[in-house]
Amino acid sequence: MWKIVLSLLCVCYHVQSARYLGLFPVATGSHYILDFKLMKALADAGHDVTFVSPRKQEKPLKTKGNFTDIELEGFAEAIQKGMAEFNLFDVNKQNFVNVIRTLMNLFVESANLTMHHPKITQLLNSNETYDAVVMEHFQNDVLKVFSSVFNCPLIILSTVGPNSWVNPAIGNPNEISYVRHFHAAGNPAEPMTLVERTKNLFIYIVDYLMTFHYSLPQHQKIMESVIKNPPNIVDLYFNASLILLNSHTSIYAPQPLVPSMVEIGGYHIDPPKKLPQDMQDFLDSANDGVVYFSMGSNLKSKDMPEDRKKIFLNVLGRLKQKVIWKFEEDLPGKPSNILIKKWLPQQDILAHPNVRLFITHGGLLSTTETIYHGVPILVIPVFGDQPANAERAQYAGYALKLDYHGNNFTEERLSYLINELLNNPKYRENVQHRSKLFHDRPMNPKDTAVYWMEYVVRNNGARHLRVGGINIPWYQYYLVDVMLLLTLMLSLLLYVVIIIIRILYRKLGSKVHPVVKLKKH
Repeated sequence: MWKIVLSLLCVCYHVQSARYLGLFPVATGSHYILDFKLMKALADAGHDVTFVSPRKQEKPLKTKGNFTDIELEGFAEAIQKGMAEFNLFDVNKQNFVNVIRTLMNLFVESANLTMHHPKITQLLNSNETYDAVVMEHFQNDVLKVFSSVFNCPLIILSTVGPNSWVNPAIGNPNEISYVRHFHAAGNPAEPMTLVERTKNLFIYIVDYLMTFHYSLPQHQKIMESVIKNPPNIVDLYFNASLILLNSHTSIYAPQPLVPSMVEIGGYHIDPPKKLPQDMQDFLDSANDGVVYFSMGSNLKSKDMPEDRKKIFLNVLGRLKQKVIWKFEEDLPGKPSNILIKKWLPQQDILAHPNVRLFITHGGLLSTTETIYHGVPILVIPVFGDQPANAERAQYAGYALKLDYHGNNFTEERLSYLINELLNNPKYRENVQHRSKLFHDRPMNPKDTAVYWMEYVVRNNGARHLRVGGINIPWYQYYLVDVMLLLTLMLSLLLYVVIIIIRILYRKLGSKVHPVVKLKKH
């Protein structure tokens, strides 16, 4: 009897298994972590996963389903070469429009390299079948053609939460009046001033124009160079069935989300693992606590100018706490209380009870992980969404901010901020409160992500979740045509009223002052 039951279970398992194609050609640093963890979650749930990225797992993965790596050889090096053309520590010093244009050019070149890579060409011409295509939305719209080629639903991962890049694709409203663009820092809990709203509108307009009148036409040309009779890139842009958001209301200010947008912020965080023995001993022996310092995976501490390095060394060296610093090369003159490593298991370190403070660049993964583990942070934002993340954390009460490009980046200021965070208990209390909000969910974020990706496949693209606003042009969405019609009608009405008043005035005037004819002598 049990053999029959087991056979039935195997049959049910086989029927429910689906094939997912994950396209993540620019999966570098923190992005690779997010992309890999998402696709591995599907494989762990028993699905057949094909993962396209610039790197390959060193060891075979143990999953319930199949996990196939397709490595784009040479791609990571090409991206790094493009990134090396400008110093990330100096990028925010440039004009906003120039930054956007530079980044979009980099994205277009990346998309061109992707679509002409031999393994991508082979995949496009294969006879494979997939139930869904999963991709990260990062100004790489040409990849959406895979959902058309394989005639299956498109699922998008937004690694920075809801924003102006993904909102239009799914019909989610861009609430410009009170939701700041991720390039516009400020207190998300307070209404914007007139000047801030004007600036916010300007950034949104520039972003929109660059996307629809520069980026998408470039992606159309790329698509036409590799595919015969390609679909329209604008149609592909609006073809997503689901957008998974790497966000949560414990981190972001709440904003409207349409049914086909789902928050899964924190899905990449795993239970803490055992640390390397030297690091475990270092943390365990820190009677006064530990300060953990990392500028993330893209920013390298070794690339900071010498005066900045000296400031950090002088301040951190005077602390009674031990310090773990992610530093990518040898550091002469390092104080004895500082341990440096080229790579660090950040999540496992933050989970250690002796960690008192996290000094970070303010990337979204780092911000999420510090809330998950309940550790206060000193944020030193450099570029991208980091200033906005720093503002959110500071106004939520679990962080202080030191602008990397600011004039007040001094030993005195850095020392004051670190000691304030270490000695004032309110920051730890606030982050512990945020941590409780983060964990208080009906389902953990990884299971939520898997559920909704399976939901899309089960329901043939889940077209019933799509809102009507996605199918109408912007001037109808924002009622511009209605406003123009009403303005025209009011203008005509006003014109008619003025004409009537003039006629009545003339008639009344002629009765009050009758015309007297003069007699001729």
